[in-house]
Amino acid sequence: MKDRELHTDQDAREVKQNGEVGNTDPDQNFQNERNEIRERASDRSEFMGVSMNVSTSNLLKNGCYFRVHHNTYNDIASPRRFLISGHWGASAPSCEIEMGNKGCEKRNSEFSWWIVVLGLSMVAILLTGCLRRGLFHSTDLYPVILMTGVVVLFSLVMYVRGVLKRENDGLASVRAETIRLRVGDLVHVGFPLAIMVCYAVHAWAGSVSTQGSILEMLRWSLLAMFALLAVLLAASKDGMRWLAFGWQLAGGVLVLSGILAVCGVLPLPYGVMRTADPEISSAGARLGGLLQYPNAYGAVVGMYALERLTAAAGVLAGRAVPARRLFAAVLPLMPAQAALLLSESRGAWLAAGCAAAAAFLQRRGARLPLLLALAAPLACAAWLYRQLADAQLAPAPVPGLLALAGAWAAALLGTLLLCRLWHSGGPAGRASALAATVLACIAAALMAAASTAERFAAGVGTGASRLQLWRDALRLWTEAAWLGHGGDTWRNMFRAIQSSPYVGGEVHSGLLDLALDTGLLGSALIAGWMLFTLRSIRRFAPRLLPPLLVFVLHGIVDFDWSYALSWMLFIWLAAWAVALRKEAEPVSSHHHRPGHIKRYAVVLMLTCWLGGTGWITARYSGADMQYRHALTEPMGTTASVQYLRSAYRLNPYRPDLAISLARTLPQAEAKLILLNSLSHSPSNPDLYVELGRLEAKSGEGKQAGVYFISAIARNRYDVIPQRTALYWMEQATMREISEVKVRQAQKTAAIGIEIYERYKELASQVNIERMRNDRRFQLHPSSSLTAENLHRIAAGCFSPQVLNRRTRMLSPACSNFSTDGNHQKHV
Repeated sequence: MKDRELHTDQDAREVKQNGEVGNTDPDQNFQNERNEIRERASDRSEFMGVSMNVSTSNLLKNGCYFRVHHNTYNDIASPRRFLISGHWGASAPSCEIEMGNKGCEKRNSEFSWWIVVLGLSMVAILLTGCLRRGLFHSTDLYPVILMTGVVVLFSLVMYVRGVLKRENDGLASVRAETIRLRVGDLVHVGFPLAIMVCYAVHAWAGSVSTQGSILEMLRWSLLAMFALLAVLLAASKDGMRWLAFGWQLAGGVLVLSGILAVCGVLPLPYGVMRTADPEISSAGARLGGLLQYPNAYGAVVGMYALERLTAAAGVLAGRAVPARRLFAAVLPLMPAQAALLLSESRGAWLAAGCAAAAAFLQRRGARLPLLLALAAPLACAAWLYRQLADAQLAPAPVPGLLALAGAWAAALLGTLLLCRLWHSGGPAGRASALAATVLACIAAALMAAASTAERFAAGVGTGASRLQLWRDALRLWTEAAWLGHGGDTWRNMFRAIQSSPYVGGEVHSGLLDLALDTGLLGSALIAGWMLFTLRSIRRFAPRLLPPLLVFVLHGIVDFDWSYALSWMLFIWLAAWAVALRKEAEPVSSHHHRPGHIKRYAVVLMLTCWLGGTGWITARYSGADMQYRHALTEPMGTTASVQYLRSAYRLNPYRPDLAISLARTLPQAEAKLILLNSLSHSPSNPDLYVELGRLEAKSGEGKQAGVYFISAIARNRYDVIPQRTALYWMEQATMREISEVKVRQAQKTAAIGIEIYERYKELASQVNIERMRNDRRFQLHPSSSLTAENLHRIAAGCFSPQVLNRRTRMLSPACSNFSTDGNHQKHV
């Protein structure tokens, strides 16, 4: 190492001996010295762009300063600086030479404001996800995808611009601490991109629902873009501060909006779910907040509460802290825990409890601060939950706000008192603090249990329903275990395979939902991403482990993962861990410079990705807007048809849009549109019903029967398709009779009778086996009357006048006919 430093000093002395120092122009003299040193290093083939040591008195005279362990600065040097880097051998020490350069300060300023723009954009995207119902519905996704795409494009342009300027100057013109992005950090982008590709392949090759596959592809494309921005922010200077600020702001908005909605201060439509079923809620109401679903809301606020709990425990550890700092640390805990309790999500409670236990076991030397931070806020939150639950989450505004303020103040003062007792130094004070902490936790548990006792006493019906639902999902998964069925598999296929008439548009398991869509391949990608993130957080940010565990555990037993916001919070935690690792590791000025071919390939892939996502999103957003306009117009008007046609051109894969358009068109054109939509959604029962209706109106009873049987097979426990099929089969027979197609009418009637017999048998099975009948599936009286008419027609019991006058009047000869198939011969 010393030999290398001597070589460097000798290089500088040789430059001085050549007489170049005597040049009257100091800037030219300085440039000559620098170029000579770089050429000598390049001749050794050891100049790799890492810092080097140069000891030369002449360089000092030209106003440069050295940074080995500390920066030193002489009176001649200018504030403008640049960095020359070199490397002699793999084990050479790294230190920097910083010299005056006119453009560097400007570039650093540009990157500083870019980081500010990036941080503000990320916080805005996260808040938009909170305010738009957690980005569960596709209509909420479109504007966020477009906004995120613009931010990604801008960020990449700025980042590449800085890299190119640095390479063109041959210098590290942007300070190393401004952006420190490693290839390993992009793993968080690669996993969602890989899942996006899985859905794209399903959309291209054909799946259960092309519309569903494309929507899931857009959702995961948004998550990949968000992950890219998060990694860029984490790798930048002050990225950790932006991530902490965004987390606090988003969590505060979610918690306070829900609490204020319960208190009647903030109008929040569908923020509180009300029900009279004790199996769903003991209080008759549950807080769903901005997400409008209590279980997902409970999981998200549970993540926020546990992160704030571990942060507060870190503040309380060690010596006594000032009251102002203590209040700032524990301020969010009480409302966050109250929001978690008000959601009344047993799964979220259990996941949060397991994560808190993991944090307690993990913090061997700091378990008591965790209890000190938890006890008083939890007891006050349980008391507030009891008060609001007694009012069915609808108290008068003033009493509600007073209860909130009292509980909040008691939580802050209680925590302060416990900490002062513990830090008093005497054994009596510590014993009192410990006893009060234990009693507060026990009281909180008893109050929460008392408030939910009625729900637990009502049974575990919802849990049993989920087990039945998961069994059906596993049976469906085995049909395409490796690659899955494509996007929205469960929503499109559960009616065809459900073993009882339960209501379950969601499979209530994020892992099963992904396995149904993408098979073992997608499940392996998700598992790999989570394990990688858990490992990173455990090593570099252990206090972020509890909220991550809540996300993983609760997502397995509910459909939190269907909310893009949940995944955004997961990515946010992963990026936070990256930022903490960047803060801990030393700054290295070594930069890998990819070749031109790799660079152009990356640019091409990014262009295709961002351009394709933006194009599809714009088309789908336009189709949704046109469809909403069509629904506001009277059905069948010229304006309505024009809106529907425009929407269909933009999105021909949406089944409900195709059905609405088909009902306004001539029969031949309508049939073509429905068949085209059926090719992209082969499991949609509504398309089969609509095709059956068209065939029945045209007098093609046999083909109508085929479509109706297919529709019923894909939605067995629904009364409406059963009744619709029987009605239109009867209409088809009348049309055929009026056209003097007696034989064909009798065959059509026989098909209708077959549909009725299956319907009757299935309804009887539900009653005999006492199935959980959430869909209220039963035999409708009107269906029995229709079946009686079909039996008469199948038996040929209609008068010749029906053929001549083309009426629906049946012959008196069939007056003794019964629906059991027996009849008396007319003499």
